[in-house]
Amino acid sequence: MQITRTSSAEWKGSGKTGNGTLTTPSGALRDTAYSYPTRFEDKPGTNPEELIGAAHAGCFSMKLAFVLQAAGIEAERIHTEATVVLENGSIPSIHLRTRVWASGLTASKLAELATDAKTNCPVSKLFNASISLEATLEID
Repeated sequence: MQITRTSSAEWKGSGKTGNGTLTTPSGALRDTAYSYPTRFEDKPGTNPEELIGAAHAGCFSMKLAFVLQAAGIEAERIHTEATVVLENGSIPSIHLRTRVWASGLTASKLAELATDAKTNCPVSKLFNASISLEATLEID
């Protein structure tokens, strides 16, 4: 049986502030000012795929903030959704969709930096899953 869930994370500020929020479909997971996925709580009613999605969305958003910062770009906001497919106890695929609000950034540079963040995200390395990524630059 295949189960699909989407969780999201939002990062605001630089990598130094550690200011982010996470949500899951059930609403059972809430965390702010996270610094590492180990801080996530497994509250009653939260499904494993929700936790995996939130952990991945949060970790990726954080990693992308650090990668952007290393490139001299401060993101105003990074919003990432992670859709996790759980099938027979394993995770065959995860799809990341991220939107970034940052000045001085082009769509092609974002694609390059987001791919670097995905490759080096600690949570991505935990799963033997196909991880796809869509990165969109938002202009206010």
